Amino acid sequence: MKKPAKRTGGAAKTRRQTPANDATKATASPEANGGAADAAGSEITEEASTVQAGAEAAPAGEASGGAAPDPTSPEEQAAELRDRLLRAMAETENVRRRAEREREEARKYAVTDLARDLVGIVDNLHRAIDAAPAPSDEGDGVLKSLLEGVEMTQRELLAILERHDIRAINPIGEKFNPNYHQAMFEVPETGQAPGTIVEVTQIGYAIADRLLRPAAVGVAAASREGDGPPTRIDTKV
Repeated sequence: MKKPAKRTGGAAKTRRQTPANDATKATASPEANGGAADAAGSEITEEASTVQAGAEAAPAGEASGGAAPDPTSPEEQAAELRDRLLRAMAETENVRRRAEREREEARKYAVTDLARDLVGIVDNLHRAIDAAPAPSDEGDGVLKSLLEGVEMTQRELLAILERHDIRAINPIGEKFNPNYHQAMFEVPETGQAPGTIVEVTQIGYAIADRLLRPAAVGVAAASREGDGPPTRIDTKV
């Protein structure tokens, strides 16, 4: 019988040769691997450069495509800016004038409510004077002094109202004006032209150019004689 040691030796020889072959392969592989690595690195570098160039070109393309360049010339831009400036100045002037007008109206008509209450007091003083009996020379001096005091109070109150641009409207003998007069009745056969105010039952008042209270009046009626129809009087305020 043969001993198995020889086979073991052959196997050992075979195993000893395998590392050598592996070393040879290992010695040859770095060069091959180095070349492959250089080629792969070059490809990656080129690809990165291409991506970077595309990324840099994209915003420029988006900017050029999103907002077109303004074709207007400097002269046209200057004309547009001038037009905007003129419009802004006109608007500012309108605001200033409106504020001045509102301030002036507030100054004129700030006492409207107070004046409307005061004219009622003037009416009562006027009624008291009209209702008082006429004093006689031999009558009571107290009544005469009282009547004079009431008349002085009325005159003073009217003077105060006039200082604040509040004027009385007593249109006796004037033509009826619906803007300032309120017709209460018609008076026939007065000998006056139709529409003439022949009686005032309540004095009216105006503050500046605004009506505070219309005057209550009676107007002359149109004559029923004649060819034409009677004249119609507008009694609306």
